[in-house]
Amino acid sequence: MSTHDPYTHSQVVIIGAGFAGLACAKGLGKSGITVTVVDRRNHNLFQPLLYQVATAALSPADIAEPVRRTLGRYDNIRVLLGEVVGIDSTGHRVLLKDGTSLPYDDLVIATGSEYNYFGNDGWKPFAPGLKTIHEARLIRHRLLSAFERAERATDPAIRKRLLTFAIIGGGPTGVEMAGAISELARQMIHHDFKAINKNEVDVLLIEAGPRILAAFPEKLAAYAHAYLTDIGVRVLTGRSVTKIDADSLSLGDERIETSCIVWGAGVRASPAARWLGVEGGQQGRIPVEPDLSLPGHPDIAVIGDTALATDEDGKPLPALAQVAKQQGEYVADRLRHKLTGRTHTAPFRFHNRGNTAVIGRNAAIFDFGSWTLKGRMAWFLWALVHVYLLVNFEKRLLVSIQWITRYFTRQRSARLIDENHGRDDDTSDPPDKPFENPPAAGG
Repeated sequence: MSTHDPYTHSQVVIIGAGFAGLACAKGLGKSGITVTVVDRRNHNLFQPLLYQVATAALSPADIAEPVRRTLGRYDNIRVLLGEVVGIDSTGHRVLLKDGTSLPYDDLVIATGSEYNYFGNDGWKPFAPGLKTIHEARLIRHRLLSAFERAERATDPAIRKRLLTFAIIGGGPTGVEMAGAISELARQMIHHDFKAINKNEVDVLLIEAGPRILAAFPEKLAAYAHAYLTDIGVRVLTGRSVTKIDADSLSLGDERIETSCIVWGAGVRASPAARWLGVEGGQQGRIPVEPDLSLPGHPDIAVIGDTALATDEDGKPLPALAQVAKQQGEYVADRLRHKLTGRTHTAPFRFHNRGNTAVIGRNAAIFDFGSWTLKGRMAWFLWALVHVYLLVNFEKRLLVSIQWITRYFTRQRSARLIDENHGRDDDTSDPPDKPFENPPAAGG
């Protein structure tokens, strides 16, 4: 057992500095509780806008901030850069990769999720997801490089492959990426590329299920499908990917050559269940008590995408930022009660503020449960909500200015190719033959 008295010198360790971890840490700021936040990255990241980094609408610094800066104003909170590899729940210690450990009286696990390749982890280098800045920059590099190479390519087969982009998964991430890539292509070709015709660009959105946006009402999914089709996205439903390699993917017997593949087909929880020696539930998430504690371990809370919490009807809560943030605030309140010796008996209740996805310029959808919204008004509401959720005023101002500028100019300011970034899977294309009978300019 811990040697600390939790009511006089409570030491809380929070694993993870995402939405849930930061909300919990902020809630414990200036509380008199000693808090240690440990994360393997030194920055927090607003993942809902990561697709805009991948499509050159925003820079990484617009949606990321050092964790130390976010929590620096709280004297009782210490931030550590480290990778957790295990948890000793008997000895009350968090085990780190460098061989050290952190003691705790109360532990909060907020380690988030990662993309699930369903046993095909070898696909990951060729089809990165959208969870990290590195992945977003890699996708941006592949997208922009494909247009640059297509501008000088003379072989029709090479041009077709370079201008074919595939997004796997028809959830919000896939829909947002497909719409953003299509708009990026049309805008760049109209303004900057003289040898590419916009009709050559082929953006594929591939979904194994019967329709895209399965978590939304069917009428909103139908609206999104129609809008994507109208801006040039080919939506392929009921099709499963069977193979991915360096320059193609296969849908059964059909092989499609492509220069850029983005994975958004499913997520799984972090390995926290394995650390604790418990059996994970749906998507590897850890079942929790109504107060978000681990069954049999009231000193361990599991929140965010890692937790398998349920609503009043027993349905699993979705892996959304608003769920994670509310859970972090709830656990912080429960721990503050514990510090003062009071009992916190109210179970966690999620207050749904709507589920949303943006599809393109002036087009988004909102599902509030009892009513829905789509089109331009939903798009403005989506923008307001996402600006509000950014970590501080500086980020809100920067993103707002860039969005307003982009809305009127239709230009993207982050179209930079890092010549040293490269394709980390070493699958770069051989040089195309430049400037030999270049095709006619397109519009």
